[in-house]
Parts: sequence; C-alpha cells; structure tokens
Amino acid sequence: MDENESCDSKSQGQVISPKPEALQHLSDEEITALEKRLRRKIDLRLLPCMILIYIMNYLDRNAIGAARLGGMEEDLGLKGNEFQTAVSVLFVGYVLMQVPSNMLLNKIGKPASYLTACMIGWGVLCASTGAVHSFGALTAVRFLLGFVEAAFYPGAMATLSAWYVRKELGVRTAIFYSGSLISGAFSGLIAAGIIDGMNGVGGLLAWRWIFILEGSATVVIAFCCYWILPDFPATTKWLTEEERAIALWRMEVDAAGEEDWTAGDQQSLFHGFKLLLQDPKNWILIVVCYGAASAIAINSFFPTIVKSMGKDRITTLLLTAPPYLLACIVCAVVAWNADRVQERFWHTSLSIACALAGFIISASTTGIGPRYFGAMIMLPGIYSGFNMSMVWTANTNFRPVSKRAAALAFNNALATICSIYGSFLYPNGADPRFILAFSVNAAMATIAIIASVALHFILKRANRKLELREAEEEAAGRHLPGSGFRYLT
Repeated sequence: MDENESCDSKSQGQVISPKPEALQHLSDEEITALEKRLRRKIDLRLLPCMILIYIMNYLDRNAIGAARLGGMEEDLGLKGNEFQTAVSVLFVGYVLMQVPSNMLLNKIGKPASYLTACMIGWGVLCASTGAVHSFGALTAVRFLLGFVEAAFYPGAMATLSAWYVRKELGVRTAIFYSGSLISGAFSGLIAAGIIDGMNGVGGLLAWRWIFILEGSATVVIAFCCYWILPDFPATTKWLTEEERAIALWRMEVDAAGEEDWTAGDQQSLFHGFKLLLQDPKNWILIVVCYGAASAIAINSFFPTIVKSMGKDRITTLLLTAPPYLLACIVCAVVAWNADRVQERFWHTSLSIACALAGFIISASTTGIGPRYFGAMIMLPGIYSGFNMSMVWTANTNFRPVSKRAAALAFNNALATICSIYGSFLYPNGADPRFILAFSVNAAMATIAIIASVALHFILKRANRKLELREAEEEAAGRHLPGSGFRYLT
C-alpha cells in the first residue's frame, strides 16, 4: 500500500505547502522515502488492530442472532416482539452516544486509550449477556452494550482520517470495514461450533456460551491492542520528530494548506458540529448514508433469513458465511478502485443498486436458489454502499478536522436510526420472503441513489466555482487560502 506520490507533489487539487522546520534538511527524495516508511509503519500498527477490534465489535453486537438459533428465545421465554425489541434497543444507546463520544475523543486526542477502554467495557457487557434470565435484564444489557459500542466506529473513522490523505483513505477504510464482514462470515461458523460442542457444558445452554466466550475474548484483545494502536499524529509518543512532522504536514498539504490536526483543546467539536449543520451538502450525504444503511439491521436476522430456506440449524449457520466473504472481497475492490480513479459517485450508487437488486429478488421469489443468490449480491451491495458513503462523508467534510469528526459521528448516528425500527421488519411468520423488510430496504436504497446523483452534480458545480474563484484571484495577483482543494465527486 505504498502510493508513489510524496506529500509535496501537486495532484488532485493539492498545493505545495512550506516544509516544516524539522524537514528542512531533507531532500525531496528523502521526504518521499520518509513518508513511505511512516505510511507502512501506520499501516502495520493501525489497520490490523482496527480490523480485529471491528471483528469483535460485530461479533459481540450480533451474537444475539446466532444465540436465537441456539435456544435463547425459548430459554428466556421471549414472546411476541420481545426478541426484536432486545435487538433494536442496542441501537438506541448506539445513536445517543456517537456524537458525544467523538467530542470526547476529539478532546482527549488518544484513541489508543479511549477505544480500548470502551472495548473492555463492551466485552464485559457481552459476556454478561450470557448470565441474563429475563427479558428486562436482556434489554438493559443490550442498551448499555450499544451505549459503549457507539464509541468505536466513528472514533475509528476519525482516527483513520487523521492519518491518511484523501487518496489513501478509501482503500484503508474498506480494509478496516472488512472486519465487520469477516465477523459476519465467521460468526456463524463460531456459533455452529459452540452450539454443536458446548451445549450443557458447566450446566449452561450453548447460547450462553456464545456470549461468554466472545465477550471474554474481546477483553483480552483490548489489552493487547492498547500497546499497539497509535493515537493521533500530534499525540503519538513513539513517532520520531521527523515522522511526526511529515504526518502532520502531509495532512496539511492534502487540506490545501489548512492545518488538519491540532491538539484537542485547540479545536472545538462544537464549532465543527455548527459548521456541519450549516452545510447543505452534508444533509444530502445524510440521506445517502441513511439509505445505504437502511438494511444493516439484517445482520441480526441473517441467520433467520437463511434458516427460512429450510436447512437444519448447523447448515444454516454455515451458509451465512459465503455472502459475507464475498462482501469482504467486493468492498475492498470497490474502495481500491474508487481511490485509484479518485471517484465516489459511481462506486457508491452502483453498490447501492446492487443491494437494491438483491432486495427485489429476495422479496419476489420463494425458490432456494434465487433467494440465496439474492443474499449473495445483497450483502456486498449493502456494505460497499455504506462504506463508500462514509468515505464520501470524510472526503466532503475534509476540513477542518473538527467538522470531519462531527460529520463521521453525526452521519453514522443518524444512519443507525434505521436499525432501531429495522429490527421490527423481520417478525416471526414473515418468512420466507420478508416482503415488508425488503420493500422498505428497496425504497430507501432508491432514495439513496437519487441523493447520490444530486450530490454528484452539486459537488461538480462547487468545483467549477472553486476553479473560477481561484482564476480570478490569480489574475489579481492574490493567493486564496486553501486554493487547490477539490471535492471528490
């Protein structure tokens, strides 16, 4: 993942920014080599940890879907929509905490400490789910789990966007996002092994062991990641002076001469949030993100959807893996190509269109083959579309950093609202076609595509205005601050 251009080159709207004092003694070739070493160092420390944390984040959150097949619903005596309520209440806490969490992270400036502390918290709560004996206790633990898990995704996106310039961010975000897909692929395999081999061990039913083992593993991994994860460029202690300078400078260059990251007490996320609310482009992005995320609630019900094809419990869990594995590959390829050609609209809208086709196929047929094919194209479309919508969010709200951090938290929080009601779109008895769920998902995907088209033309128009304004300033002999910046369309 070593891009060829150095940060002092002018490409894709970048401008040359004066070298920091710590880099004055280095030649252009030495700066290019230093930047590559830094990028490789961050890739090796940041991405594997983020992927692993995301795997555990999704495993713990969606373990309830596999636990349902392991007898949880019958053991706790859940009736009516109580299971759907237990699933959806997690997202209430998730939505409430995302923006405040990123505000706190922006203030602290140390994601290694903050994110791993939250990880320990949700690991303990996941393991505690294995000890509940009533609907009330299950609901309380699920709400708290969402409250703590909310810190991770927007915090991870803020961390990635603080280290990587725009032309690097898409593929890194997809690699990071693959953690949720790997989790979806292997959660069924893990659950199948636990249900098949641990039912009755220690006097506990298998569904309880799913929560206990996955939650305990999360806590252990959190302690390991604390020592490996970097903080932000300005606060990471193990960087050399030159590495810190190049890390900060390349982000400044990518922001067209604006300083990208300062210490948390010098930039207010409240100010960034205010800027965000006043930006009409982001409200369109919210529609894109919301529509792309409308089917995310399918995670907790995907085993149920596959089970409706008439297979036994273990086979059902095994069949959940291939769609997630394909989604992992597609998501990475889409993001890689989006970064390669520096384009966002087609990669976002076509991914969502792929999901739309999957919804229509799944809702319109009862045949096992067509429905599984619908699932195979549905999940890659859902995850690629949502990932690209969040990358587009980071790219469009690229400066100042407080606005970008607010956008990542705010847009993801609003997009998550659909998961609160989405859980009730898959009631008992709706199988095998789940017409209500797939119809709603299809409608929201269509709206997201329309919003993507609108945003595409708005950003192209904004770029033309930037070019005209810069030409006028240049003709007048003046330098416009931030000149050279262009939106990725």
